[in-house]
Amino acid sequence: MKILGLLRHAKSEWDDMAKRDFDRGLNDRGRRGAALIGNHIREHGIKWDRLIASPAIRVTETLESGLPEFTPIYDQKLYLASFETIMEVAQEHAGSGEDEANTILMSGHNPGLQEVILELVSPARENDLFHEACVKFPTATYAVLECKIDSWAELRPRCAKLIHLARPRDLDPELGPEG
Repeated sequence: MKILGLLRHAKSEWDDMAKRDFDRGLNDRGRRGAALIGNHIREHGIKWDRLIASPAIRVTETLESGLPEFTPIYDQKLYLASFETIMEVAQEHAGSGEDEANTILMSGHNPGLQEVILELVSPARENDLFHEACVKFPTATYAVLECKIDSWAELRPRCAKLIHLARPRDLDPELGPEG
């Protein structure tokens, strides 16, 4: 059994339209959401063997605000990555043999992270959490998938169950949808 975590970057700034998408940082709401979800991740209790992340500024700032104790592996391929690319990057950085990670937390962007859930969860293992994630995977959302595999090389569609889902609004209603 392997555990795959997903963390979408927190809410980013849109004030300076001259910035490249890659260079957009977090806004104040995003920094609050990142800190809140970071605390939740620590309290949730999974010890993450690897943190693999997109190097986009909004992701790096999410990790600096929420999980400063981690040393991420930044991989350019995760910037706006598809499901297939996310799976390849996870396998590439998972290690092998005695060095193989049991738990991997990946931080990046939508729609790729939501697609991971949609592709990996077996229809027989769909649950209320899965249905919530299908509707929307908002900024700073944290999800945990339990994968029925012995090695990351076996990672494939329909091998997982979504066992945890937390959004900033679940932890603080003030960080819910802006109206």
